[in-house]
Amino acid sequence: AAERRFLKKLVASKPADRAVLRRIGQLIELGGLVAKADLIELTGDDRAVILGLLVEAAATLRGEMREQQLLLWRRRGKRAFENSPAPASNGIFT
Repeated sequence: AAERRFLKKLVASKPADRAVLRRIGQLIELGGLVAKADLIELTGDDRAVILGLLVEAAATLRGEMREQQLLLWRRRGKRAFENSPAPASNGIFT
């Protein structure tokens, strides 16, 4: 409860603080995607492996097959979203 009050006070403060909170919210969301993809469990929460997977994906996106890979990953991602429940929003970061 105290954390929520602190965050709400911060949201109501300076624009720079709101930008920081938006960034924090974005990072939390991205971490949620890593969890939704089951990468935490599948890698045994090995951060080096997870980063390696992301670096490999970035390298693929720099290659000649970029558009085809984006299309494939977008389809898979949409399917994953459709097959899992939407997370509840706490309203702090939105």
